[in-house]
Amino acid sequence: MLKTSLLHPDILRCLARGGHHAKILIADGNYPAATKRGPHAELVCLQLMPGVPTVAQVLKALLATAPIDHVMTMGIPADDPYAQSGDPPVWSEFRRIVAETAPGLKLEPILKWDFYKEVESPDHILTIQTADQALWANVLLSMGCRTE
Repeated sequence: MLKTSLLHPDILRCLARGGHHAKILIADGNYPAATKRGPHAELVCLQLMPGVPTVAQVLKALLATAPIDHVMTMGIPADDPYAQSGDPPVWSEFRRIVAETAPGLKLEPILKWDFYKEVESPDHILTIQTADQALWANVLLSMGCRTE
C-alpha cells in the first residue's frame, strides 16, 4: 500500500515517467480533452458525476505527489464576456491550495489560445479530465526536478 494520498495507478505511472518540464493538464468538465492535447499525452477520465471530482481536488493531490515548477491556468481573453467579471471564483481556491501545498509557486494565467498551444506541445504527457463545472477551471502543471 502506498503512503501517498494519490492512489490512481495510471496517474502515478504517468507522473513517474514524466521528467523536468513535462506538462500535466487538469481539465474541467468543459475542456475538449479528446481533441486538445499533446501528441504523447494520455487521457485519464475521472468524471464520476457532475462536480466530482473537482480540479481543485486533483490539484491538491498532484502538488503533494510530484515536484512542480509552474502552475498555470487558462486566462480569459479580454473580449470574452466572462472577462468583465474579473478572475473566476475558482482561482481563489487554486491560489489557496498552491499556497498551502507548494509555497513559493504562484498561479500563472495564460491566455486561452496560448494555453491550448502549451497543452498541444510534445511535452504534454497527461490530461486528467474531471467533472468540475466551474468556469475557467483548467490548470496546467509543469513538472520540476526531484532535488532530494
